[in-house]
Amino acid sequence: MSQATLLEQVSRWSEETCGQELRSVLPNTDSWDEHIRILKVITEMFLPHLSVSELEEECFSKVLPKVVKMFSSLVDEIAKQIGGLSSQNSELRLFLRNILQVMISILEALSGVVRHLCTYEEAPALDAIRSLPSCILTLLKDTFQHCKESESVYSGRLSLVADLLQALFKEAYSLQKGLMELLEKIDFESNISEEEVFDIVTVIHSLLEICTLISNLDVALHANTWKFIIKQSMKYQALLEGQLRHSDIVSLLCNDLLMSFRNCCELAEQMQHTGLQDMAQNSEYKLFQKTAKMCRFFANTLVHYIKVNQANLPDTSPRFPPSLWSSLVSTTHCNEMRSMVLVAMDPLITQLLPCRDFAEALTPDVLLPHCLLLTNIMGKLRSQPEEVLLLWCEGSQFPEEIPRLSIFQALLQSFRGCTVERAVPVLLPGLMMNGQAQSQVTLHHHVCVQLSACLATLPAPIFPQLERALLEAVLQPDTQTAVLAVDVWCFLARYGTAELCLHHVTLTAHLLCPLESYHLSHLGMLLRRMMFFMTPHHQVEFVETFSPQEAENLLVWSNVLRRALSEDVRKRVEQDIVNLASSMITNWLEKGCRLGELEKVVRIHEGSYNGRTGESALYVRKQLCCGTCFQVQAYPTVRCTLQLLLSISAVLVRNIDFKDICQALACLSNLLSSKCPDVIMLSGLDFLASLGHLSIPPEMQSEVLPRLCSLFSAFLSEKTWILHQHALETFSLFAEVTSHEAVISQSLTSDEVKNEVVSFLSKTLNVQETDDVCIERLKLERSIYETHRERLETYKTFPLQPCSKRARQQTNEEQEFEKYLQAAESNLKALQTLSEQKPIPDWVTARLRELHPLITKINTALPPQT
Repeated sequence: MSQATLLEQVSRWSEETCGQELRSVLPNTDSWDEHIRILKVITEMFLPHLSVSELEEECFSKVLPKVVKMFSSLVDEIAKQIGGLSSQNSELRLFLRNILQVMISILEALSGVVRHLCTYEEAPALDAIRSLPSCILTLLKDTFQHCKESESVYSGRLSLVADLLQALFKEAYSLQKGLMELLEKIDFESNISEEEVFDIVTVIHSLLEICTLISNLDVALHANTWKFIIKQSMKYQALLEGQLRHSDIVSLLCNDLLMSFRNCCELAEQMQHTGLQDMAQNSEYKLFQKTAKMCRFFANTLVHYIKVNQANLPDTSPRFPPSLWSSLVSTTHCNEMRSMVLVAMDPLITQLLPCRDFAEALTPDVLLPHCLLLTNIMGKLRSQPEEVLLLWCEGSQFPEEIPRLSIFQALLQSFRGCTVERAVPVLLPGLMMNGQAQSQVTLHHHVCVQLSACLATLPAPIFPQLERALLEAVLQPDTQTAVLAVDVWCFLARYGTAELCLHHVTLTAHLLCPLESYHLSHLGMLLRRMMFFMTPHHQVEFVETFSPQEAENLLVWSNVLRRALSEDVRKRVEQDIVNLASSMITNWLEKGCRLGELEKVVRIHEGSYNGRTGESALYVRKQLCCGTCFQVQAYPTVRCTLQLLLSISAVLVRNIDFKDICQALACLSNLLSSKCPDVIMLSGLDFLASLGHLSIPPEMQSEVLPRLCSLFSAFLSEKTWILHQHALETFSLFAEVTSHEAVISQSLTSDEVKNEVVSFLSKTLNVQETDDVCIERLKLERSIYETHRERLETYKTFPLQPCSKRARQQTNEEQEFEKYLQAAESNLKALQTLSEQKPIPDWVTARLRELHPLITKINTALPPQT
């Protein structure tokens, strides 16, 4: 009997006849894979007559593999023929539509099978329908993949088959929903077989693959699929232990959360740009709310799944959403996302704290979220057991471990990288204070509060790691990060014992070094602030350790504010510094102002606040102003000293003779014309600002005022931005207090300079910078700052071994000096040898004393090369 004839007969059979002919007809279905009607006959007419025990062996195992093969061949046929599809090619269009209709019919037939099985009073065992879930899931994956790629597959011809594709997706949706309902009815006993465990795992993993396909197709189906996966994995957790790919489940949950979160950000940004915020009837806002709810669903699901399966996640570290700062989002939308996502994610962080892989996976791919995440972790460590606290606070301990910083180092480094966020600034919710509502605080404030609160509960063994991290932050070049570290350190000084404060102050004082670098500035800031927290008794100990009577300790006391000291200690320190500074300056002046000893005199600037040392300091400035610009350029010691003394002159300007003022102004003019270092020019501007307090006598006005006008005019025309800005500030300070108003008008030599000064004084800006432009500018400037800081850090590292020396290339004049020096040295050594062998006559001693002034005169005439 032919296949067509058999089909016609079977279609006319009654239910009784179908039951009678069941055994004879089913084996003859092998060649029916080309006819969908045969499948419908089997599912609609023969299936009801099979017992549960016969379903798999008699029907599903024989028919369903051929259904999968036929469905796959249909999808392949579409791919082969789609290239010729067009509105003009009616035959191909009809052919492809017939194929899609056959695919729909197959899914309808399988849906009928699932509905039939769901009518059983007792759900069939999975072993009795083993081929059915795998067949359906394979067809679903092919269907959803085809629908997802339909735009690219059909290209511009999608409208020719859009109705059938929509019907295909709808039928697949219904089929999957029915399958999940059927599987939920199946209940396994504890004696489940290995085959059934494999089948359950296969179903869950197949649905994971489907989740990746439907994430952008249908929100409801996507969420329901995840609910089924999580519910089944929890339901059979004990039975499936070690079988499920937990890392894949967590990874896909994170990906879906990340995608939903990004969609939320994009929608919020679009509404912000279009001016549509939270209008109830706005379709974009409704879509935003729907997407935000999906974010909350994924976040809650992720937290719950990790909580239940934490022991089975040894190598899993979820990834977190990106920074929001680059998107323009309204406060309303930002708060909605925070309440739906970030609040839900907070418990997850607590769950992950004991996980070493989580600690090792925290890399600053995105700076602000990384900084905020570390701050959040810092706040949770207070309630963690000791082993978790050590994991985060000690960092990696052995070479074989993955390198990992302590959380203190990681947080401070992350804060350092947030240059744009600090400059904007990004504002964060503050803590509730005295029952008052939260206020917005800066990132600096937020991190400082959390870090200080954490260290208040740290056990003693953790303090070395904290101290190391704070010291590293103080010694790096970013000043705001150093200020943050100093803020935390000051809290530690107030919260800790007085002995701990003394130890830290002493350590800081020992670290001070006379270098022109950020190290001295940052350490000095720490020392100044820490000194306020010392007890009077400990201040006395500190004075005895770093005696102000010794020149090498002047650097320490130059970084201490006198008002931080108790009255007795302050008087003692002031008197000792005055005596030492006066002695040093007087000694240097008496020896002829030799440049070789000038470096020792540099430290007098902090002691120059009373009459005696002030006058001595001004005399030193007078001597230096008589020097040449070449000396200032060539000798760093001269440059540093002149800079400091110009600053002192600004303070003691009322004690300076007007002739010396003329000399100082002439010196500044020469230095400005010779492009002297900016640091000296800035001190010179401070000196110019102080002259506004003086009333120049008539006999000196002709000498002082023209020089003053010339200098202001030159500085205001400077192209270097720091000099130009400081010149505007200096000129405004001078103009506010001076009685010589003619200087103001005569200094403004051009309309451009005059307009700039007027704008500066009126605090107006010619260009208004928008937020977007400001952020883009700060992004560009960030790379400049990073390059500068890297250069500073590279500069501070010195080689462990000295560089090999090159042969010295001497000029003829140098060779002549060398000849006489070698002769003098040789004769002196011979005289030393003779004195060790025989008594030295008195006249030899007298002759040696007479040589001292000669050597002094040579040193004064020829300053040493530096």
